[in-house]
Amino acid sequence: MVFPNRRSKPQNLITGSVVISLLSFGLATAAEAPLPPQTDPITGPRTRRVGRWIGHEKVSKDVQFLILAGHADSQGMQGSGTSGAAVDLQGADPMDPRMRDELFWNLKIRDAVVREGLIRGLNIRSYDPGNLSIPDDNDPRTNWSVARRQSALGDYVLEIHFDAYSPHGYGSGLIPALNRKLNRVDESLALEFGRYPKLFRGGLGGPRRGLGILEIGMLGGNLEAKLRNPNTRKATIDGIAQRVAEALVRGITTDPPKKIQVNYPPWK
Repeated sequence: MVFPNRRSKPQNLITGSVVISLLSFGLATAAEAPLPPQTDPITGPRTRRVGRWIGHEKVSKDVQFLILAGHADSQGMQGSGTSGAAVDLQGADPMDPRMRDELFWNLKIRDAVVREGLIRGLNIRSYDPGNLSIPDDNDPRTNWSVARRQSALGDYVLEIHFDAYSPHGYGSGLIPALNRKLNRVDESLALEFGRYPKLFRGGLGGPRRGLGILEIGMLGGNLEAKLRNPNTRKATIDGIAQRVAEALVRGITTDPPKKIQVNYPPWK
């Protein structure tokens, strides 16, 4: 779950259905329009606030991918992420008492994406701030500071998040970085998970510093149940990570990315 900055309060949420409209080549905008909601069998509904942007810029096959876990440096302070429906609504114990459940799962997905990316031959690595609470946004160890530095060097920086549970969250999708042209990796991730407006909530701190935010899905319902169940946890994490990694691969191929066809793992 993301906020305009780490100390601000979440804004009131707007409900409604949304539409993606294709634009002429090279044009990208943050406008929104209505469209029937789409629901994924693993990650649940896509964002109900959809941007009308298209990523066309080609990306080198040798690009360095840097994968971050959202809220890894903001625990115990405003903007620490969602606790998830299980903790907030059902009274379940947190997965790890040191952190919100969102960060717990962000870390799991981050590491799994890197593993899957390496298997697929990507130039990919992760970053961890090394401290769960860094109050100064400009501290050189924070996700934002690292993203700003590495994005300036040409890295594709992606931060993993889970959105708030229903009815507070919007759903899965990519909020793209704002400091560069939208590219084919952005487009590939958007085709797979959905696309938020470029200026979602007026423009968030992370995207303004060069990272894209990937909301995997709302942390509740079937998705959270599959993550929390020890019998389905690994298959769920691996299945999500495979989809992210495959989207990254498709974003650096010669041809424009297309919707990924996924064989979902059976739940045990």
